[in-house]
Amino acid sequence: MTQVHVVMSGKGGVGKTTLTLQLAATTHDVLSGDPGQSPVLVVSLDPQASAVFWGEQVGEKLPFDFDQAEDSPEFISSLRSFTQYEHIFIDTAGSLENVDRVRRILDQADDVIVPIPPEILAFPATRETIADFILPKDLPYVVVICNWDPRDGTADLNETRDFITNNGWNLAKTVIRKYKLHARAAAEGTVVTQFPRNKVGLEARSDFLNLALELGIGGSVGPRTRKEAR
Repeated sequence: MTQVHVVMSGKGGVGKTTLTLQLAATTHDVLSGDPGQSPVLVVSLDPQASAVFWGEQVGEKLPFDFDQAEDSPEFISSLRSFTQYEHIFIDTAGSLENVDRVRRILDQADDVIVPIPPEILAFPATRETIADFILPKDLPYVVVICNWDPRDGTADLNETRDFITNNGWNLAKTVIRKYKLHARAAAEGTVVTQFPRNKVGLEARSDFLNLALELGIGGSVGPRTRKEAR
């Protein structure tokens, strides 16, 4: 059965595209996917098309299938017809202004992954994403802290964790650490499963492997109702 995972936040620059592509690559790797018939599809619904640039840079080495979708209700509603895939990851726009579009996307979702960097400016958009869009749909969801640089210490990280838990939201145990490898991946045409087998490369890869295992590679990622989320 196809699982549709929507990566969403109302704030741009929080790591949606990185989280989408790297988690998709890891999922493909965990499932031992055949590049000739990948069990994983990434769909970009972001008009900025960052994922498209990245995918084109990787080229034939891209381990999963990829599609830059048209912004049309017909395409969005057709996502569940792609039954040849076990997992579909959707990279969304960095804005929730088009409310109808956002709700159409969520109508197709099995679960939602909400990235948040450890910075206070991301807090309002995260609250809006969850409270105004995800909870009313009673969708399983998880908030993932991304782009944490261990060299900065744990003050901002702990503040972000407190913000999430104080709101009663689901928080992933796995934190995606900030590495130059992630920042350079699009330009160099690589995904996390193709990183060098050195200390930093293996650490970066382990973050996404741990996250994929924590999420159950498409299993339930959180509470299904507003009541359970509190």
